[in-house]
Amino acid sequence: MTLNELGTKLNEMYNNAPKGDSVTMIHLFGIKYATEIKESEYSKKDIIEQSGISASYLTELTKGVKLAEYVISKN
Repeated sequence: MTLNELGTKLNEMYNNAPKGDSVTMIHLFGIKYATEIKESEYSKKDIIEQSGISASYLTELTKGVKLAEYVISKN
């Protein structure tokens, strides 16, 4: 995936999250796209910046990518 595609998907998941689940959607993005994120030439910071969400969510994205080793997404 390109940086633009990753950023767009993260933005969509964050902004379309059910009320109260925005941070959960960042974690879920990290879980679902962990392989693409790890194999890309882009940093997690690049993806956050491209998405347009607050840079303070970088830690949450990192948590999601790490969780991918231990969980399987239902969707």
